[in-house]
Parts: sequence; C-alpha cells; structure tokens
Amino acid sequence: MKIAILSRNSRLYSTQRLVEAATARGHEVMVLDPLRCYMNISRDEPEIHYRGRTLEGIDAVIPRVGASITFYGTAVIRQFEMLGVYTLNESLAISRARDKLRSLQLMSRKGIGLPVTGLAYMPDDTEDLMALVGKPPYVIKLTEGSQGMGVVLAETSQAAESVIDAFRGLRAHFLVQEFIGEAAGTDIRCFVIGGEVVAAMQRTARQGDFRANLHRGGTAVEIEITPEERRTAVRAAKVMGLNVAGVDLMRSGRGPVVLEVNSTPGLEGIEFATRKDIAGMVIAFIETDAAKREEGAEGRT
Repeated sequence: MKIAILSRNSRLYSTQRLVEAATARGHEVMVLDPLRCYMNISRDEPEIHYRGRTLEGIDAVIPRVGASITFYGTAVIRQFEMLGVYTLNESLAISRARDKLRSLQLMSRKGIGLPVTGLAYMPDDTEDLMALVGKPPYVIKLTEGSQGMGVVLAETSQAAESVIDAFRGLRAHFLVQEFIGEAAGTDIRCFVIGGEVVAAMQRTARQGDFRANLHRGGTAVEIEITPEERRTAVRAAKVMGLNVAGVDLMRSGRGPVVLEVNSTPGLEGIEFATRKDIAGMVIAFIETDAAKREEGAEGRT
C-alpha cells in the first residue's frame, strides 16, 4: 500500500513510529504537511496538489492533524475522501471529537458516564450555572483547548466567577464541570483501535497540579482496566465514529466518566508505559479495514 501520513512535523515521535511500522510491513510511506496541500474542488476532476505536483496513487491516509489546524486539516481529509481514498479517521469524526461540547452532548445522548457539565452564555446566569454543576471546586475548560491547556481548577465559587469573567472577556467558549475528587489527580488513557482497547495507562499529575496530561509533566504506568471501563471507552470511540481514539476516563464514585475522546492520540506515552507496538497495531488495522472497505465497494458495483 501507499500510505500518506498527514503531519506538520515528520520528526514527531508518533509520526516517526508510524513511518517505521508501515515501512517494516512493506508499505510505501510519505509524510505530508496538511497546510502544504492545496486542492482543486470540482465535480469532474477533484485533485490534491502538494509542493507543485498532483498526489496520485495513495491507498490510505493517516490523519495526524493538530487542534490548531482542524478547519483546514479536515478540509484536506475530506478531499481525500472525495477521491475515494481510505482514511483511518474520517473528517466528520475528527470534527465531532474536536468540539468538546458537541462530543459531550453526543455521549450524553447515548448514556455514557460523564462529569456533570454546565454551559451558559449570559453573565447573569453564572451563579445558577455553578449551582447546576454542584459545589466547588469546579473545573473550567475552554471548548477548544488540548493537552491540558485552557483548563483551570477553581477552588471556590468566587474564583470560578473570576475565571469565567476572564474567559468571557476573551470571547472564549468554555465549560464548567464538577471536580472528581476521588480520582486523586489521576486519569486513564484507553487506546482504542477498531472497537477494541489495545492498551491502557494511568496518568498521574505532577505534584501541585490536577491535570494528568503527560505534556503537563504527569507520569504514566500501564494499568489493568475493568470490563466497565473497557466498554465505556469502546462506546465513546464508536459514538464519535473514530477507528482510532484515545479515550480519557476518570474513576468516580458512580463508575467511569469520560473526560475527552482524542482523535489524534499520541503514541509516545502509551508505548513507553505499556511496551506495546501500538504503531504496528494501527498499520495492521489499516491493512484489514481498507481491504474490507474495498471488498464492500466491489460488491456494490
């Protein structure tokens, strides 16, 4: 197969590991900066160009599109979809997962455990919004943040109001969530491939922080998850429509709650914590799933 990896930086660990795994399995691999892709959008001959040449003969695309370029990145993925190219995660699924509010609403509708979450637009509604969520502390997060950025812990109602006022002053969209104290500064990243949790790690926040993200200095160890946690992670990825996802859970007194579903999960932390060849599993899934889709398309002709 000829596989294209959409990544802005070919030196990133995740990108390098996917290149290594695909090459080891006999595939031709190219890394494309999605911002250097430009498109001819037409009814008869849609095309994608890259650095002055037409991209042709690509069998599969692995999107590694960062949150900051979601709009253009998903447009490039859609163009590949228009050309009939297999994409590991489809553009619509990535857009769903990137919108924190929409993803929470979709999971809520399917009965997946979530932290109590509030959203309000008008300043007059702030006090009642916090009452809906419960007692402090509160977690206040930007709807477009990632890797723990744009997430604030407010210990008191007064502190929460100050943070909310600041976010409103920036015209930023945000959510107010309950603080899961029993998690004690830990969360669980479940790596889902093709409807199966293939690896899981527990992340612990560094001292003085409540965010367990590895990018924020947290640590990680492999963990055995419960059947309920496994089912929750698989259902969350399915609701988003993602073939590959990093599902972040917390253990609460009422069972697992989903914090976020990541459409471009990093490989470094999970591979180091579990010593598993996650990149190889991703490529193996692409081989099988792309073949199934091609057989299905031939059957419909």
